Amino acid sequence: MHPGVKLRHIRAFLDIAAEGGLSAVARAQGITQPALSRTLAELEALLGQPMFLRQGRRLVLTEGGAVFRRHALTAIQALEAGAAALRPGVSGTLRVGVLPTVATRFMPRVVLRFRDLRPEILLAVETGPHFHLMRMLREGLVDLVVGRLPGAAEMAGLSFDHLYEDEVVLVGRADHPFRHRPAQEALAASPVILPPTTALIRPVVEDYLAANGLAGLRPAVETVSLALGRGICLSSDALWFISRGVVAHELDRGDLAILPTGARFLSGAVGMTQRQGSAPTGLADFAEIAREVARERP
Repeated sequence: MHPGVKLRHIRAFLDIAAEGGLSAVARAQGITQPALSRTLAELEALLGQPMFLRQGRRLVLTEGGAVFRRHALTAIQALEAGAAALRPGVSGTLRVGVLPTVATRFMPRVVLRFRDLRPEILLAVETGPHFHLMRMLREGLVDLVVGRLPGAAEMAGLSFDHLYEDEVVLVGRADHPFRHRPAQEALAASPVILPPTTALIRPVVEDYLAANGLAGLRPAVETVSLALGRGICLSSDALWFISRGVVAHELDRGDLAILPTGARFLSGAVGMTQRQGSAPTGLADFAEIAREVARERP
C-alpha cells in the first residue's frame, strides 16, 4: 500500500460509504465539505482508481470501492480490537445478523446471557432475509450471522459453527378444519404460505411438495415474517411452511398447531457463520454462550 495512505483517509472513506454523501460526514467530523472532498481525492489518487460514482445526490461505491471497503472495515476492526485488548473493560460493539428461525426464542436467551457476562459490549443486532445478511457479513457490516447453514456456493472465505437442527413444519390455526386430515389433502384444499424463493428452507419445502404430487402448487403468499404469517393463519384457513423456531411461542401457547407431514428430511442445520480469520471483541464469549444455550434445547 502507498505509504501516503493514512488512517484519516480510511475513516473518511468508510464514513462516506456508510452515509452515501459528503455533507453529513463533514458535519460529523467537524470539517468543511471541500476539506473532506480533498481527503477523498487524495485517497483515490494514492490507490490509483475512483472509489465512488455520483448518482443524483448520492455517492455510490464503484466495484473497486466495494472491494476496498470490505478490507478496510476488517482492518479498522482489527486495530480497534487490538487497542481494546490493551485496556480491559473498555466498551466495544459486536454486530450480529439474526435470521427469523432464531429470533423469537433462541437469540433472546443468548443476548441476555451475553449482556450479563460482557455488559461493556454493545450487541448491535441486524435482522433481515438470508441474502441481505450474508451480503452484510461479506462487506464487514456484521461480524457474524446466526441462522441456517448457507449453501455450499456461499461458503468461500466463511466458516460455520453448527449449533442444532431445526425442523420445517406445516402449521395452521389450532382449530383448522383439516388439522386431523392427511397433510396432502389439507394442502390441496387450503391457501398455502411458502417461504420466499430466496429463503434457505424453500428448496426442501419444494422437494416435499414434489414428492407428494403438489409440484404445481401456487402459494397464496410467500413470507417468513412471524407477524404476517401468524396473522394470516389465525384469520383464515391458510397453512404455512415455516421453521419451528419462528413459531415456537405460538405453538406453545396453542395459537398455532402443527399438521404432521410425515417427512423426516424437512429440517436443517442452524449455527453461526462468520468470516474466516475474523475475531472482533466479544465474539468468542458470544459463541460459547450460543453453544451453551443450544445444548440446553430439549
